[in-house]
Amino acid sequence: MSVLGPIGQRVHARLLADGPDTADGASMRDRVAGLVRAEAPLLGLVDASGVVDEVLATVIGLGPLEPLLADPDVTDVMVNGPGRVWVERAGVLVRTAVELDTAAVEHLIERVVAPLGLRIDRSSPMVDARLPDGSRVNAVVPPLAIDGPCLTVRRFGARPVALDEFCTGADVAAMLHDAVTSRANIVVSGGTGAGKTTLLNALAARIPPAERVVTVEDAAELRLPGEHVVRLESRPANAEGAGEVRLRALVRNALRMRPDRLIVGEVRGDEALDMLQAMNTGHDGSLSTCHANGPDDALRRIETMVLSGHVALPLAAVREQIASAIDLVVQVARAGGGRRVVREVAEVLPDPAGGLVRTRRLAGADGVGASPRRPPRWAGP
Repeated sequence: MSVLGPIGQRVHARLLADGPDTADGASMRDRVAGLVRAEAPLLGLVDASGVVDEVLATVIGLGPLEPLLADPDVTDVMVNGPGRVWVERAGVLVRTAVELDTAAVEHLIERVVAPLGLRIDRSSPMVDARLPDGSRVNAVVPPLAIDGPCLTVRRFGARPVALDEFCTGADVAAMLHDAVTSRANIVVSGGTGAGKTTLLNALAARIPPAERVVTVEDAAELRLPGEHVVRLESRPANAEGAGEVRLRALVRNALRMRPDRLIVGEVRGDEALDMLQAMNTGHDGSLSTCHANGPDDALRRIETMVLSGHVALPLAAVREQIASAIDLVVQVARAGGGRRVVREVAEVLPDPAGGLVRTRRLAGADGVGASPRRPPRWAGP
């Protein structure tokens, strides 16, 4: 189905016929506006501007999805094959009036992956990509997607969220601020869409601006306000299956770049070992995230990720690394109404008996927690 009206279709056809370049150097918007005036000279200013926006969205954007992506309240856009498009707005899934057919969805997917040199077809039916604004895109096509091509866009945050907005109590925000400035190693855990990266942004914003920060991510999402920030992003294999740069290689390279702090956007695999070693070798104040249902589960997941790597390490050695490297685990989750909040802050402690690494609850969603019998180890003397 075409998402353009009759005037927009004629303007779009003229653009295709004339080619992408303009002889007089006019901007694309000026060029489209001129074509709209030529095709419909009696069209009102507001209506003409709307046609220009529609054509530009089709030519240089994601067409019918552009209004949804421009909405600051939309955090996810979901195309489940042909039919209505769904969005997540303020933590609630909403079915929109936008409707696409199979050809339109395939065109949108191609618009995303083609400029990046990626391929998606029956032989390679899944792809992860990133839009220029940092939004993450996942696409799946038949035969894996049974009901038609699917496209999911996880939007890059329209505005940074302050640390205080995550915390239900002022004491929790103050604790996390002190932990960052005291160079505690922090892991943020939570489920999909719980706000892990957003909270990581809020924590990283408390890093003193003079420190050199190197970030390593699968898809660049972090926006740090500091003046000395180096951002690294992994790279998938190209259409020929070559050129892949994995997260673990970037973590190792980041350690050679003289970082004061290392931020790993999310640990999913064997790069967990390199992250722990960085935290244990002078890079205090490092931050990362992982998927987990709670602080103890986060430690178990990191433990499993290290053990699943190519280096055969004894379980006891892995647990010692975790207990020595990680100071705090911050659990974030969705509350009622879709708000994202810090559910728990837990200190990581070694088990004197040599068993599992354990945690001690410092604070919860109510803003209070178990009063420590001694100051946290990261708080200093």
